[in-house]
Amino acid sequence: MDRQQGTRPAASGTVGAAMVKFPKTLPRTSTVGEVRSLFADEHVQLALVVAADGQLLTTIERSDIAAEAPEEAPAVHLGRLEDRTASEWWPISRTTAWLKSLGRRRLAVVDADGHLRGLLCLKRSGTGYCSDAGVLARQREQAEARVGEYPSCT
Repeated sequence: MDRQQGTRPAASGTVGAAMVKFPKTLPRTSTVGEVRSLFADEHVQLALVVAADGQLLTTIERSDIAAEAPEEAPAVHLGRLEDRTASEWWPISRTTAWLKSLGRRRLAVVDADGHLRGLLCLKRSGTGYCSDAGVLARQREQAEARVGEYPSCT
């Protein structure tokens, strides 16, 4: 899909209506080791490296990181934006078909100037999209599970 220019408000049936509005991001200074740590969570499929002003610099998939890449190497040079971004006002049905044709489940959502707006996360089942509420619930569950891993301080 070609990147469309301009901005429109998100409406029902658009990428903007289906995207997670508060995705995990990494700063420009992130290292390969930090990206690998992010990918320790099996739900994370796409690392988003963002400048301080919100500009999306790159998107990184696990396969973008060479096994021999040093942990301290800058991550901003990995990944790409091509075929990994969408506009928030794209029709969700066409975008879903495009995602599936690429064999992907994640797209960074950007405005016309390339600033990150959100993340489109196709569920593993392929029948819907992750929501902010669902992501927050999973984070709470993971945090509660970690609490049980540590001995109590008595």
